[in-house]
Amino acid sequence: MQKRIASLDVLRGMIMVVMALDHVRDFMTNVRFSPTDLSQTTPALFFTRWITHFCAPVFIFLAGTGAFFYGVKKNNPAQLSRFLWTRGLMLIIFEITIMNFGNTFNFHNTLIILLVLWVIGVCMIIMAALIHLPAKWIAAIGLLLIVGHNALDGIKATDFGSLRAVWMILHEPGVLTIFGKTNVVFAYSVIPWIGVMALGYTFGPIFQMEAARRQRILWLMGIATTLAFLLIRGINIYGDPAPWSSQKNALFTILSFLNTNKYPPSLCFLLMTLGPSFILLAILERGIGRISDFFITYGRVPLFYYILHFYLIHLLSLIVGTLQGFKASAFLQFVDAFPPSYGLNLWGVYTMWVLTVLIMYPLCKWYGNLKSRSNNILLTYI
Repeated sequence: MQKRIASLDVLRGMIMVVMALDHVRDFMTNVRFSPTDLSQTTPALFFTRWITHFCAPVFIFLAGTGAFFYGVKKNNPAQLSRFLWTRGLMLIIFEITIMNFGNTFNFHNTLIILLVLWVIGVCMIIMAALIHLPAKWIAAIGLLLIVGHNALDGIKATDFGSLRAVWMILHEPGVLTIFGKTNVVFAYSVIPWIGVMALGYTFGPIFQMEAARRQRILWLMGIATTLAFLLIRGINIYGDPAPWSSQKNALFTILSFLNTNKYPPSLCFLLMTLGPSFILLAILERGIGRISDFFITYGRVPLFYYILHFYLIHLLSLIVGTLQGFKASAFLQFVDAFPPSYGLNLWGVYTMWVLTVLIMYPLCKWYGNLKSRSNNILLTYI
């Protein structure tokens, strides 16, 4: 049986913990502007948002790597393909039902937001077909989509008329009204995320190499990817729809340089986040002591953690809101409609983040132990 690779679980766990910071900030901040708006933000607020940019790329990349190892375990491409499309379909259903309710606590909500589970689900369904191609083709497709997709930035969903939803799904996040009253928000586009998952899949064989060799490869990948980001972003011609520019001081100029586009993720965004992640993975290969166990607890149950932490954060925001004097009903909707004067300062956000992570720890520990003891096929999917 293929053993789980500890460094991947540690990295995934770190990402899950950092992810909670972004979601706590979304639900509980008293700031009413984007933390990456350089005309209003502070460095502390900017980096609180920026550090969480690493979450989605690593999460989706490792989903591809996980698919590879599932294929190694089963040694049956047809079975892997079936697992990918069924799990992908399940994630899409979870996004529309379980996650949509977790975001609103309201069965009568007329807003459906398609976030990361949605795009992972769609990408898995596509991967169910791609895994039958030679590995070098899968890698080539992944690289082409990541490197080349910014050439499509000039194409707009409105160019497609009644078929604009197709382009929203593929490349340009947007909002579509269906049934006359329900707004569907396509927040995560398939391109280039499917490229990230495809590269994650072809990354798997590196972890079948002996430890010293794969550490060297990880270091080289990390350094090369990070240097590519610095070069392409520095040239400032291609790779991101928002060029960086000189700001009021050197620090804010650096913030402008780092302020790359996530929706959809630009080439620079992906280079900026994946490069350091490869370096961190190389470091984690050597181990980080007992703290590894803490992050592994989260990293081994990512879907369980992801779903449950949204519910917990929304519940905590409702409690905070009522303690601040607002009616509970004001929080039975999407976060953008929360009372304008509600929220915590940045110190409060960090405090609630730590509380969220600590509450989740025993729950993840319990569920991880349950999965390890059970042969229930449903637990394979969650």
